[in-house]
Amino acid sequence: MSARLSLAIEQEGLTLPASGPILVLHPRAGADLAALPRERTLLIQPFRPDHDFLTASGFPNVAWMAPGAHRFAAALVCLPRAKRQAQALIAQAARQTDGVVIVDGAKTDGADSLMREVRKRVPLDGALSKSHGRIFWFRTDAAGFDASAFADWAEADTQRVGGFVTAPGVFSADGIDPASEMLAQALPRHLGAHVADLGAGWGYLATRLLADDRLESLDLIEADRIALTCAMENVRDPRARFHWVDAALFRAAGPLDAVVTNPPFHTGRAADPSLGQSFIQAAARLLGPQGQLWLVANRHLPYEAALEAGFTETQEVAGDGRFKVLRAARPRRVRG
Repeated sequence: MSARLSLAIEQEGLTLPASGPILVLHPRAGADLAALPRERTLLIQPFRPDHDFLTASGFPNVAWMAPGAHRFAAALVCLPRAKRQAQALIAQAARQTDGVVIVDGAKTDGADSLMREVRKRVPLDGALSKSHGRIFWFRTDAAGFDASAFADWAEADTQRVGGFVTAPGVFSADGIDPASEMLAQALPRHLGAHVADLGAGWGYLATRLLADDRLESLDLIEADRIALTCAMENVRDPRARFHWVDAALFRAAGPLDAVVTNPPFHTGRAADPSLGQSFIQAAARLLGPQGQLWLVANRHLPYEAALEAGFTETQEVAGDGRFKVLRAARPRRVRG
């Protein structure tokens, strides 16, 4: 967020309410929230690493979902990358707020275009461009404000794609990810009794793993609480256990026979191979001595060195020009 919120208050006449609760939707770790009264502010962040960072920063009220019936004196929307999700968050803030609604985001996340779209629906009270981003605001208590202005942006919490429940903003929200599909086709029928899916998303791979009658338990580990909630709808098998946690921090009940993963590889818009490498390290720690990891990745991602450092056996078992499926076995670092 840089310091746009503070600058808007100091220089552009943005005023926060002197009383009443303030809603902040999807602030990221390191966001400029110093101007907000902490005791009156409710932060909503469904991504576990950011959620934990905000909690550790001293905010007493951090949750993953806003109470639907609650009213707020002000709201701040921190724009996510996905446009449909951003629109839904703005609509939610307008619906639940009896005062100023503030929208802040990077220009690369569509802040300028969203401001133009909002301005067509409601009068803006102010705006500021700074540090490659944009902050703007409007008031729901202004004369003539139309409560239905964002009705078409008020997306349902979930949507259905090919029989699966997904949601705006989650990974592969509009269809099955082709890399995950390739991994599913490459997997053997039986991986072992105890398996984990690191970065399980909305549960596509889990549904394939649970087709194995000999599987006894499947841990679905996912940092995005919205995606995990979708997985809970898609995976109703009693053998499945759901964990809202950063994959790098997950601790299993016992040594695992296998781990499958289609790890993330972006931080914002920048490619970050260290994310996938941390998943590989987590798998080596979670697996038993004879355990195996099955991973799918974009062809260009440099995961082979991390696999060789963590496992005594590695090989590419499937792939094409876009993706590769890698199998690693017998971790050098057994579960600790």
